[in-house]
Amino acid sequence: MMENKLVLENISKTFGDGDKQVNVLKEISLEVKAGEFVAVVGPSGSGKSTFLSIAGALLAPTSGRIVIGDEDISTLPVKQLNDIRLHKIGFVFQSANLIPYLKVRDQLLLIPELENKSSKEAGKKADELLERLGLLHRRNHFPEQLSGGERQRVAIARAWMNDPEIILADEPTASLDSERGRTVVQMLADEVKLRDKAAIMVTHDQRMLDLCDRVVYMEDGNLLPRPSI
Repeated sequence: MMENKLVLENISKTFGDGDKQVNVLKEISLEVKAGEFVAVVGPSGSGKSTFLSIAGALLAPTSGRIVIGDEDISTLPVKQLNDIRLHKIGFVFQSANLIPYLKVRDQLLLIPELENKSSKEAGKKADELLERLGLLHRRNHFPEQLSGGERQRVAIARAWMNDPEIILADEPTASLDSERGRTVVQMLADEVKLRDKAAIMVTHDQRMLDLCDRVVYMEDGNLLPRPSI
């Protein structure tokens, strides 16, 4: 049986006070196993971004429990949550969010530097990731010299540098055409399987859903196994 890499249990999130309270998430539960790639889809304003922020320890839930690997992170202090994000979570955002003055290879090497693990091994790992994603020949280029698809591939490689337990992708194809978008999502799916990790992708792009192992739907702060009719 595959182990759970990420467990969100009865997660709720409320913003505001008194009569102005807004329940953005309503007791959502989701388990993602090792090697599983899950898509979360739903209309704008349904709570998808809030959900992903909570899964990535960027935002605290109002109630509920979050387990990454074998560690319950629900009540950890801020400093420990920073460590969790650095060591156990890889993020891929709508825009690649690359640092404009760093070359491609240095974008990846920044991660082990933040962990004080800069070494020859880190350089070797960066080159292996770039080669696997077809970017080794671009390793000495700056972001402005890359296409949109190439920048997103660099972001994927960077997300894997800390060997995270989970990958969280927020609309990773939003700035790409259909062909490049599919290539990027296929690479994400392949890496999840290869490394036996877990991944959640929030997306509006229905054309990418066949690349995922499972699709769940979010509507009005609820997580549903299928869209409402």
